[in-house]
Amino acid sequence: MIALHRVGAGEPLLLLHGIGHRWQAWQPVLGPLAEHHDVLAVDLPGFGTSPLPDGPMDMPATVRRLGEFLDGLGVARPHVAGNSLGGAVALELAAHGLARSATALSPAGFTSAWELRWALSVLRLHRWLAARLPDSVVYRVARSPRLRALAFGMMVARPGRLDPDAAAGDARALRDGPGFATVAREARRYRFGGSPDVPVTVAWATRDRILLPRQARRAGRALPRARHVPLPGCGHLSMSDEPELVARVILRTTGALPAEGR
Repeated sequence: MIALHRVGAGEPLLLLHGIGHRWQAWQPVLGPLAEHHDVLAVDLPGFGTSPLPDGPMDMPATVRRLGEFLDGLGVARPHVAGNSLGGAVALELAAHGLARSATALSPAGFTSAWELRWALSVLRLHRWLAARLPDSVVYRVARSPRLRALAFGMMVARPGRLDPDAAAGDARALRDGPGFATVAREARRYRFGGSPDVPVTVAWATRDRILLPRQARRAGRALPRARHVPLPGCGHLSMSDEPELVARVILRTTGALPAEGR
């Protein structure tokens, strides 16, 4: 079972979050996206309220499960946008002919070995800290501007823009996601190597402290036909930092908005 939040009308647009997150990562951009699309925001298997699946949780299994999920909904080849792990999955869906366009925000799959260790170490530390704080303390931290900046400053460039309740919920999702350890282990073996033949945008946050901006150069070499754009001033969760910018990038990829310069 894959948990789904669905809103809007138009061509379908599937939204995929990163490791340890949940569909609510996309709440800041749901409004403008739903003006143009039938938006399907999901909890990936083993995260949010989607249970841990039977069998492997590597990239091929994730792509297969999402393909089956879409078939069950009667949705064929949606547009797909993803962040981090979800960005890699979006690119894989496009490479496998299961998407009509893909927007990848700071996608996984382009790290060096030490960059991957860094990213997973930061996330594991946040998870470890969240596991040792009672929920009452997590919510108190999220509601304090100063403590929220300390707690979430590695994830976003503008923690002051985070909704406190959403931030606390995100911390709990990172702590409680049963798929985290398995997906993190599988990430050590994963590198993106596909070649999508649909419109693709790779948008990298210029202040990303998890998947570092230098990785955008590797993505550019791996995907020479894609559109590559920076997300100025954004951290890893760019949807929270600059929702209007991120929505425009996605909608230009889907064709709902004209490309820049037109």
